[in-house]
Order: sequence, then structure tokens, then C-alpha cells
Amino acid sequence: MKYDAIIIGSGPNGLAAGIRLAQEGLSVKILEKENTIGGGTRTLELTQPGFYHDVCSAIHPLAKASPFLKSLPLEDYGLEWIQPEVPVAHPLDDEPAGVLFRSFDKTVSYIQKDEDKSNYAHSIAPFLNKWDGLLSDLLGPFSLLPNHPLLMARFGLQALQSANRFAKRFKSTQTRALFAGLAAHGIMPFDATATAAIGLVLGISGHTVGWPYPKGGSHAITKAMVKHFESLGGDIETGTEVTSVDDLPESQVILFNNTPQQILDIADSKIPQSYAKKLQGYEYGQGVFKLDFALSDPIPWNDELCRKAGTVHVGGTLEEIAASEEQSANGQHPEKPYVLVAQQSLYDDSRAPDGQHTGWAYCHVPNGSTEDMTEPIIRQIERFAPGFRDCIIAKHAMHAQDMQTYNPNYIGGDINGGRADITQLFTRPTGLFDPYHIPKTNMYIASSSTPPGGGVHGMCGYHAAESVLRRI
Repeated sequence: MKYDAIIIGSGPNGLAAGIRLAQEGLSVKILEKENTIGGGTRTLELTQPGFYHDVCSAIHPLAKASPFLKSLPLEDYGLEWIQPEVPVAHPLDDEPAGVLFRSFDKTVSYIQKDEDKSNYAHSIAPFLNKWDGLLSDLLGPFSLLPNHPLLMARFGLQALQSANRFAKRFKSTQTRALFAGLAAHGIMPFDATATAAIGLVLGISGHTVGWPYPKGGSHAITKAMVKHFESLGGDIETGTEVTSVDDLPESQVILFNNTPQQILDIADSKIPQSYAKKLQGYEYGQGVFKLDFALSDPIPWNDELCRKAGTVHVGGTLEEIAASEEQSANGQHPEKPYVLVAQQSLYDDSRAPDGQHTGWAYCHVPNGSTEDMTEPIIRQIERFAPGFRDCIIAKHAMHAQDMQTYNPNYIGGDINGGRADITQLFTRPTGLFDPYHIPKTNMYIASSSTPPGGGVHGMCGYHAAESVLRRI
């Protein structure tokens, strides 16, 4: 059978591309190497039976906010969002935690210093009522003519700053640390240009859509997407590894939910040499070390608000987190890493047996690392939650190379599809002009190696599909 489009990879971006093309009546087939769909959104019993852990992504503000995903009837196919009582908390040693509440006013009231209240309001408030429109610009390819130019300019004046410079507008340890925890999601040194951007996006999202997660695990997102894709006539084949485009069924176009290194392996002879050289120069970022815990009890944080948070950023002060991110970027393994912790079972009792809990945690490491960071992560959590070690029933670890084995898109453990510095942030993978189309071919890139980059939002796949539709 001849298809209009073949898509390699069934992660959120591959599925988003498939859905968008199927919406226009095109015949689409998605091929998936693994026996289950999902890419970075699979949920498995990694530690013990009855404990369901998200293998990679866990908390999904950008999935909830995504202009394309929220246009789809995913709730009709079983997707149920859970909003934790506290979206994000950031424990400190000798003072109350930094906290981002759903309520902007409550967050401002909680901030200790009056000057910080004013600075936080000035940084965040102008975008809250216009966030949906602005986010459609932010989650798209770079454009000299955005839909909201004045708002984008105002946002850019802050977002293009380094995380260090932006955070230091705040005077309290508490507020500086809160922003540092948000900005560190970018997996970049804090002195780099535009590292404030992800902190702002995640902070504003916390007040507009929250930091929710799907009931039952992140796999619920892509399960719902698959059902909708199939309702539109789409076809999915699992357990099928693609090693060459010559082995694919006949089609008008091919879309890769893969990174440049993989695309070169699969289609090198079909890619113009000048473009292939650009793909060869594409740079990957740091890796991650991931731990999952089966727990007898909730994590016993010293700070009460941390016990109510869906996400806890562990790492101490701005200075400590900046040092940790600098070390991992320079090929070192921090003794006191910045650790992202998720506590899904606090509000989702389907994740663990009655009375027991799951814990999800990862830290940043050099690309390709095989270092075991289990003890540094546990020590950091124990620092702010004495007795945590005694709650551990079982644990499951994945170093950066394990992450690549699990998902070949995670080159060297890079979960963002490529380094997100100022160069590759706007030009990924090779330039500004239609970053989704491989020139002089019928092939397209639909992965997080294209704008807007990493995250479960499906927008890379959506924009790749739009590029296809403009041509066929």
C-alpha cells in the first residue's frame, strides 16, 4: 500500500505530526521500534509490582499548555489531568522553601521581601492574561514577524538574559533559589545567554495551566493521542526498527521523529551533502541520571509545603545550583547535584499499592556518562528530608547511556534532542529557513531537534506536519 506519509517514531511529536496530517485526510503510517508506543512518555513497573514509574517525562505543564495538544479531544480517550495542591516547591536549609502556587497572588504574598514581591510581579504579571497567544509564538519556529511582536519583545528583554543575571534581581535566598530551580530545567550553565527563558516559561505556565501530570502515568498522554490518531484513519505498526529509508513502504513524504545523528544513519545517501555536513555538526547537550523509588511512605520533607508539592527542586541556593550546572556542563559529576523530584503518588493512588508511594528523580551529568549518581541524589534528598533513606523499599537507576539504550533519541542521555544554547535554541537543527524540511528531498524532521525543542508538547511534530502540508 502507498501512503501519503510515513513517520518514524511514536513519541508525542511523531503522533502530533500524524494527527495533523490525518486531520487533512492524508493516509499516514507510524512505525515504532519498540513494542509499545510513547517515546519519552512510557510508564512501567520499574522497581516492584504495583509501583508505576514514568521512565522519562513526568510532569507536564507544556503538554497542558500546548496550542496543538489542547485542541485535541484527548480527554475523550481517557486522559485525566491531576493538579497537585502545590505545583513546585524548593526546600532550603535554614528558611522556608521557595514555592510557586497556582495562584499568582498567593505566590506573591508568600514571597518574603517586599522588593522581591514587586520584582516577581513585574516579571510575570504582564504575560498571564496573554499567555496563550504568546506561547503560540514561543512554541514555534523563530520568526521576524511573530503574531504578538510587542509582547514578544517585552518577554525577550527578560528571556535573553542569563539565568544568573535574571535571578539576581531578587534579593532573598528564597526567591533566587525558586527561579534557579525553574531555570535549571534548561540543562545549561547559568551564565549562558537566554538561560532565563525556560525559567520564565515554566514559571508563567505554573500560574496559567499549573504543573499537572496524567492519572496513571505519562503514558496516558500518548495512549490518548494514539486512539485519536486511529479514529482519524491513521495506522501504527510497533516492533519495527527502521535502519534505512530504502526499507520503508512507498509514500509521498517521510517524517523523522529522530535526531540528526540517527537521520544520517537511516538516510545519509538520500540527503544533500551540504545539508548532511550541517547535521554532522549538530551538538548534543548534557545527559541525565535517573532514579525511581518504591517508597513505604511519602518523602518526609522538613518543609510542610514540600510534602504537598507535585514537583520539588532539590539543590539549595542559586549559587549551589549554578555551580552544579557548571560542573556537569564541564564534564564533571557534582557531589551536590541539582535534583528534580516528582511525587505523583501523593495525588494519584493508582501509582503505588495502598499506603505506599513512588518517587521520581534525576540529575544532570556529562553527555554519555556511566557514573552512578545514586548516592549523591539520595544524599541531596535526605539533606532536606531526613529519614528518606529509611523509606526506600526498592530503587531503579538509569545512567546517561542507559537512557540512550531506552530511547535512541536520547543521544548520550540528552533528553532535549540537542543542546539548547542561544545558537541551537533558534536554529535547530541547521538554520532559520523551514527547519523541518530536508532540502531537495521528500523528507522532514519532526523531533525535538527542531523548534521549539524538548518537552512533551507535540509542537515540533505539528510544525513539521504544517511544513508538509504547505508542499503537498
